[in-house]
Amino acid sequence: MPLSTQSQADIDQYILIASLDNARNLSNILKAISFRDHAIFNATQNGLKVTVEDSKCLQANAFIQVDIFQEYIIKEDAVGFQVNLTVLLDCLTIFGGSTVPGVCTALRMCYNGYGYPLTLFLEEGGVVTVCKINTQEPEEPIDFDFCSTNVTNKVILQSDSLKEAFSELDMTSEVLQITMSPSHPYFRLSTFGNSGNAHYDYPKDSDMMELFQCTKIQTNRYKMSLLKPSTKALALSCKVSVRTDSRGFLSLQYLVRNDDGQICFVEYYCCPDEVEEE
Repeated sequence: MPLSTQSQADIDQYILIASLDNARNLSNILKAISFRDHAIFNATQNGLKVTVEDSKCLQANAFIQVDIFQEYIIKEDAVGFQVNLTVLLDCLTIFGGSTVPGVCTALRMCYNGYGYPLTLFLEEGGVVTVCKINTQEPEEPIDFDFCSTNVTNKVILQSDSLKEAFSELDMTSEVLQITMSPSHPYFRLSTFGNSGNAHYDYPKDSDMMELFQCTKIQTNRYKMSLLKPSTKALALSCKVSVRTDSRGFLSLQYLVRNDDGQICFVEYYCCPDEVEEE
């Protein structure tokens, strides 16, 4: 593969190198959080975490573990930078994002440190394209302080059942109301749109529910405009964990399998619009 012919001197200059035989394994997971132009990249020995935020009310994180990469070299404890996510996705799909079996775009992503661009080497069918994307100093991501010890309610669902719920609920509603309870209705999604009120209930023993852990009745509302970006992750995922903490903050964690069957995670945090105590 032409990418493998890069000289050792070329490779040695970078503080971060991450290579994939199939660039789609990165581009697909990034599409799941692409609702704002800029993304914060944080690389550690464990892999890449990519963060996108909206107005201090919504945060999305994509986690690409180190074992997803065919090559992963990091020369510092942590490497951080900010890039234009729209431009990055355009570069990753520069060959058209081929879905033809056996035809993949290989990727080597390199970063030389503060002030340097993010350099992408993309190869398909013997053709190599080099893209250099300007980087910025990363902003500090919002700390939603979503701690597992403060989680009051948690359910794990098959993603297909949540897709079905969203197809039946009224998306003209300004909010999505989520009710979680140890007793009936257990787990309920409600909307209040142009066509009236709609509810979608999940029995706790439903085949679609893998885990049901509710310690108290909790009803919270979340702006639909903030939740809509997460449907990109839902479309790619096979399972979703829905958690709320004592403040009513919402965590949606999506389990996504890539083209090679490996598991990545996308997590959305959302602030409540209003809290209703019953």
